[in-house]
Amino acid sequence: MKRRTLLQAGLAGAAIIATGTTAKAQSETKPTEESPMDIVIAADPFAVDLKDAVVEHLKEKGHTVLDVGATKDNQVAYYDCAPTAAKALQDGKAKRAILFCGTGAGMAIVANKFKGVNAVCVESVFAARMARSINDANVLTMGAMIVAPWMANEMVDAWMDTKHTEGLEQFSDFLKGALKEVDDINRAQCK
Repeated sequence: MKRRTLLQAGLAGAAIIATGTTAKAQSETKPTEESPMDIVIAADPFAVDLKDAVVEHLKEKGHTVLDVGATKDNQVAYYDCAPTAAKALQDGKAKRAILFCGTGAGMAIVANKFKGVNAVCVESVFAARMARSINDANVLTMGAMIVAPWMANEMVDAWMDTKHTEGLEQFSDFLKGALKEVDDINRAQCK
């Protein structure tokens, strides 16, 4: 399988989004992968407002949200709440997690230290969709310095509504094999 071909197929998906068929429009025509879902959420103090906007959006869609991070009245650093969220995933308290900090990078770095956690920091709807389609990511991270609340909600919808290999079915064998290889590394290296 040529990686250039995979990249070109992914770019075709970007063209769909660029022409106005957004994740929101797609989610209105198809059900979410698993709805409702238990989702663990965490933010550091810098990203509480963004987190709150996404929590409201998720609850409107019928999801259950477990907030383990900072609130307006309680400051928790990203390196303290990301482990709590990762452990909630490991313990089966949630199927997915969404984490927020200034850039999203700190949350992704910390969350990825935990076995079974595949966190991806995204800055676009397309990246959120590909995080599921290509990488089957179970954790989405984003930054309040980068993403507006309306865009965060679009990104969350794209990520929640996409299945692994969706839109890239012709590369399904490669993507599933790659995921197995990454899972093997995860089991060997993460705690």
